[in-house]
Amino acid sequence: MGEASASSFPIGKLAILLAVLQEHEWKKVVEQELHTRDFRYTIGRVGAMDMIKVIAAIETAAKNNNIIDSNSYREVHSLYHAIIETIQSIGRGIVQFGDILRTVGLTFAIVRGKMTGSVEHEGEWIAVCAYGTIGAPKKGFEHEAIGFGFNHI
Repeated sequence: MGEASASSFPIGKLAILLAVLQEHEWKKVVEQELHTRDFRYTIGRVGAMDMIKVIAAIETAAKNNNIIDSNSYREVHSLYHAIIETIQSIGRGIVQFGDILRTVGLTFAIVRGKMTGSVEHEGEWIAVCAYGTIGAPKKGFEHEAIGFGFNHI
């Protein structure tokens, strides 16, 4: 991976890799890329039947790990939209879990930084990815799911 260039992984792909490679040795390579490019990031886990608990866990991780400034409406609002987009992806458009007897067990990654590529974008962006399982609240009755959200700050 190495230094930032047009061939480097974009911020969104890094968030996705960070979420899905938690138990894999390649996670260290992704983290090195994030450090090299001065991205802010954090990783967390949440398991719940309540969508509000998932939103709260991701938002709290972003605030506690200085990914966003919790006193900036613009930053909190941007994160919120990225989280909702992520949850909609996991729920296949349905943003309710417990109400329809579904539970999730997710690892999430939040990455903040500048986008790079053929077109330079002004300011910073935030990417949220959650990977794990969704299904009936009974062991063995779940399947893999992934969600991704992206927003400008």
